[in-house]
Amino acid sequence: MRPKIARLGGVLAVGVALTVGLAACGGGGDTGSTTGGGDSAAPTTLKIGFMGDLSGESSGIVIPPSNGAQLAVDEYNATNPKVKIEMIKYDSRADATTAVNLAQKAIKDDKVVALVGPAFSGESKQAVPVLEEAKIPNISASATNVDLAKNGWKYWHRVVPNDGVQGPSIADFIAGAAAAKNVFVVDDKSEYGKGLADAVRAQLKTKGATVSDDALDPNATDYSSTVNKAVSAKPDAIFFGGYYAGAGKLLKQLRDKGVQAKFFSGDGSLDKGIIESAGAAQAEGALIGCPCRIPTSAETDEKVKKFAADYKAKFGADPLIYATEGYDAMTAFTKAIAGGATTADAINEAVGKSDFDGISKHISFDPTGEPSAKSIYMYQVKDGQIGLLGDTTTAKLS
Repeated sequence: MRPKIARLGGVLAVGVALTVGLAACGGGGDTGSTTGGGDSAAPTTLKIGFMGDLSGESSGIVIPPSNGAQLAVDEYNATNPKVKIEMIKYDSRADATTAVNLAQKAIKDDKVVALVGPAFSGESKQAVPVLEEAKIPNISASATNVDLAKNGWKYWHRVVPNDGVQGPSIADFIAGAAAAKNVFVVDDKSEYGKGLADAVRAQLKTKGATVSDDALDPNATDYSSTVNKAVSAKPDAIFFGGYYAGAGKLLKQLRDKGVQAKFFSGDGSLDKGIIESAGAAQAEGALIGCPCRIPTSAETDEKVKKFAADYKAKFGADPLIYATEGYDAMTAFTKAIAGGATTADAINEAVGKSDFDGISKHISFDPTGEPSAKSIYMYQVKDGQIGLLGDTTTAKLS
């Protein structure tokens, strides 16, 4: 999710000072609550944040999980619980420095007890240490960079498989179902895009594929250098590690140059923006992998069907990328609070013991905060729409 961007992980790693003096306002001791009846030990409302790019270039990836999280809060509050939840949104615009500043505000000013997000990997890399120092539990619905789980964080979790799962799964599909033997791999140099592309590159080589590669600046308008390299490579398939804005521009320029190789990307490109940017004709047939489950019109699971109907009734749109994951991440918090946890530490302890069937998958975490479920799905652009092909291990190209 995964822009300057970080997806379904990554943002530019921005050097920031993380010594923010948060010891006096650590989450373990402050409920972040309003109280009634003069009993300071009995909160009536707890604040939970949601952080991600809500108005920037990659907001199409973040608004659905934000909506999903809000739906989970509204459903919980509708049960008339003793402790209600207020969700506060923090618009990072996928910028790591902004994310750090917002994390500080969430802790010191708003006194949140938990946070869904950050949405992208780059901002997570910079902002989670602030949340960790303040002992604020956080669950990302979309950050997928592998290294996030290697920091020894005790308050961090995510509900999506990382790029070490996503990348090899997509690569296996490229070499298997797509039968590609010569693959051109491009990344956007972001924390997310390069990490995902590197995982694809490594796995393709184990499959005996010939791999050539390049990197581009997603903010540029002219990708002719990369396109010309693709023309020379004459690949069977092209993989792009990055976000839908860059993917769409690259795809259009490749097709305009006559490059007809199958085009693949990861979860950062799973948005209609790739079609709008490339053009419907140029985007036709593009294949996108994602560790996310988007409900479809053919859905048979009654629980998922109800979620999709409730989401559409509330937001006037079908649930898209990471909507179910945003709902599940917030549900882990609502279950913790419903079970009696009202401090950040107690909520974190309960989240670590999560064991429930979510909308996107079964939700449970290993000791590093990684999800136990590992499925990756393939989607394809057809007739101007993005449709589900199936799990990477079983999906077939028509």
